[in-house]
Order: sequence, then C-alpha cells, then structure tokens
Amino acid sequence: MSRDSGALEAVDRILNRGGDADEVLRQVVSILHQRVDSCSWAGIWFVEAGELVLGPSAGGPPDEPRRFPISYEGRPVAELGVVAAELDADAAVLLERVALLISPYCLVGWDTGGTAWNP
Repeated sequence: MSRDSGALEAVDRILNRGGDADEVLRQVVSILHQRVDSCSWAGIWFVEAGELVLGPSAGGPPDEPRRFPISYEGRPVAELGVVAAELDADAAVLLERVALLISPYCLVGWDTGGTAWNP
C-alpha cells in the first residue's frame, strides 16, 4: 500500500476545504486515481431515479470496477468504483472509509424538504 498512505489525509484536506459538491468529488476521485496503488480508474455513480449514472471520474476507461456503496441516512445515494490491478485489504478499508466521508456530497436529486443543505 505504498501510495495509499497519503490518500486519506488528502481526501480529508479536500473535505475540510469544502466547496461545491461537484468540485469536491472531482478532486476526491483524482486523489484516489493518483494515490491508491495500481489504480487505473476511479469514479462515482450517482443514484438518479433508481438508476446508476456515472459522475466524476479519473483515469482511463473503466474495466470492471470494484464498487463500494455510498449511503446517506441509511439510503443508497451513490457508488464509489475503482479499477486497480491489485486491491489489498488495506486499500479496500480506505475506500470504504472514503465512501462514508463523501456521502453528504453525493446527494444528487436529494429532496431536502425545503431545508437548506450544507455538507
């Protein structure tokens, strides 16, 4: 896991800066593509009208990605996917953690019931 070690810290810095959800997620997938060992592609699919729609991604065209569910308040809102030649247990734990951390930014089409939303 040589490159993975700084990935979580880099994602934390992005989330701490905040900003537009689209830009935050673009930066997160870029970090994962750059820093997760052997990662050739990273992306996020959003749940829109019951379908998964590809959102921000980084790297070459995806082969068969390993997917990590992203939920918000117990409801699936997206999936994080990566294509990596070798994805060890530590990298999988890292990606599960990232999926949890970015969940508030993955609320495409989320109905807030008129309440202002701030991730």
